[in-house]
Amino acid sequence: MLDVTFSIHDLLFFLLVLTRVTCFIYIVPFFGMPNTPNRVKIGLGVFVSLLIYQYVVPHTPLQYNTLLGFSALLMKEAATGLLIGLGANMCTPILQFAGKIMDMEVGLSMVSLFDPITRDQTGFTGTLYQYTMILMMIVSNMHQYFLRAFIDSYQLIPTGGVVLNMDSLLQSMLTFITEFCLLGFRICLPVFSVMILLNAVLGILAKVAPQMNMFAVGMQLKVLVGLSVLFVTTPMLVGASDMIFTEMKKMVVSFIGGLH
Repeated sequence: MLDVTFSIHDLLFFLLVLTRVTCFIYIVPFFGMPNTPNRVKIGLGVFVSLLIYQYVVPHTPLQYNTLLGFSALLMKEAATGLLIGLGANMCTPILQFAGKIMDMEVGLSMVSLFDPITRDQTGFTGTLYQYTMILMMIVSNMHQYFLRAFIDSYQLIPTGGVVLNMDSLLQSMLTFITEFCLLGFRICLPVFSVMILLNAVLGILAKVAPQMNMFAVGMQLKVLVGLSVLFVTTPMLVGASDMIFTEMKKMVVSFIGGLH
């Protein structure tokens, strides 16, 4: 049974928990997608906050004396939720990055689709990979991992006990930038390497048979070969999603480590 009796201290303590949980849900992948209704996000945030407040968080006295001090605690809790969610959310554009490279090589960069998740015009391949990753996220229960990791973070970062370790956070960001580029190129490597070989073959044919219009032939051939390689390498998306999920876990853990 939930204890519905609140004192002023309990109410302020719950407000701190609600702030961290709501900021986390608004930015973390799957839960924080822009096409998810705000009422759903708020309702989920309140529900999770009640569970955490009642069963997870020890009700320790809050260290503040003035309204300004409590506002500082609220800002720290909001920053904690945002940073933990950001650690996972930063990994989602990796597939968009790989998709843009493949679209440029294949010749599909002029084709754009409206993505309801990002509410922006995105490439064909990036959109395909993005939705595939979301499906893999549901199948692999990554959304449950995000919630478990966030709830477990209260053991390391108690309410009102946030300490920002900027050196650790900056080091995590620099490491992630390197991993971002490496993972993006690893995902697009099959298409990229085949397109390089095809361009070399077309260049040789242009020298051997200059009377042929290699520009017209090459565009059609690159689209055909590129789509064929995309079709053949579709099963590799499972491994690509697994690499991204592993990077998400690393970033969430490293960001939590930089907050205590």
